Amino acid sequence: MLRDEIEQAVADGFTHFISGFATGADLIFAEAVIALKSKYPITLEAALPYPGRMQSRDPQFRRCLAACDVVKVHADTYFKGCYMIRNRYMVDRSDRVIAVYDGVSRGGTYNTVRYAEGKDVRFVWC
Repeated sequence: MLRDEIEQAVADGFTHFISGFATGADLIFAEAVIALKSKYPITLEAALPYPGRMQSRDPQFRRCLAACDVVKVHADTYFKGCYMIRNRYMVDRSDRVIAVYDGVSRGGTYNTVRYAEGKDVRFVWC
């Protein structure tokens, strides 16, 4: 489903994709974009909340990070709000948000969706 939404975004003229690189849906999204880079002229940006995330030993994370065109770190060090800063950055630079969201009314995805609702951003739900 994510791959289909990314391909639809490309068909609609989108060429730059941003992933928060969290374990789970973010990395699955990043892998889907990477897989499509050989088919389309698209780029992938890793939006990392703090430098320590780059030290992840997760092989999926390492592969995806190596395939990024842009890596942006949003805080000098970890602090409680660094993930939300990263999430707002992604929303503020997006005209479309492809969200994998289970409807739970707490947590980072919930807060990001609420933030994006106040913006002129098109949502696609997976």
